[in-house]
Amino acid sequence: MNASSLTLTKKAHSCVRLERNGQSLVIDPGGFTEDDAALGADAILVTHEHPDHFDESRLRAALESNPAARVWTLRSVAEQVSAAFPGRVHTVGHGDTFTAAGLEVQVHGELHAVIHPDIPRVTNIGFLVDGSVFHPGDALTVPDHPVDTLMLPVMAPWNKISEVIDYVREVKPRRAIDIHDALLTDLARPIYDRQIGALGGADHGRLTPGDATRL
Repeated sequence: MNASSLTLTKKAHSCVRLERNGQSLVIDPGGFTEDDAALGADAILVTHEHPDHFDESRLRAALESNPAARVWTLRSVAEQVSAAFPGRVHTVGHGDTFTAAGLEVQVHGELHAVIHPDIPRVTNIGFLVDGSVFHPGDALTVPDHPVDTLMLPVMAPWNKISEVIDYVREVKPRRAIDIHDALLTDLARPIYDRQIGALGGADHGRLTPGDATRL
């Protein structure tokens, strides 16, 4: 394998770890994710404030374990942790670009998907990492950039499988890998695998938490 290839490790629910050349970047270590999911990370990205994506104790533990670690997130999350870690928490929004853990990152999107019209929408951003891997958080954001690997939110209170399939069709990635899957039972997984794989128009797969793949 090329030494500069990107390694993706699936963590529980919506959390993933991306590694290259000895540096690591973690996205969305939330409350459904392993306690140590962000430990040792050089950079942590958080898409929005909901507790299954943002857990303050996990974020603080990661920043305390690695004094060089930095966080990039939207304002609603940054305001909760920036005072304790001055200069280490960066607020970003749609259209911003930055470098984290040696990887180029673009920010896409502004709002969480609609859960119900009576529930106010919070802000949400997605991250396109290395010009190839897109993590949308809790939204079906279509970045204005080709996507090689789409981290696909397969099961949430705000989506249904027809929307998930159409999202893959619209983004047109080379492959889609499941995230936001902690609420999806083992009984339902073959149905999702079959329908998304057959109708999405992209290679579709899922990883067990802890499994890794080269991108």
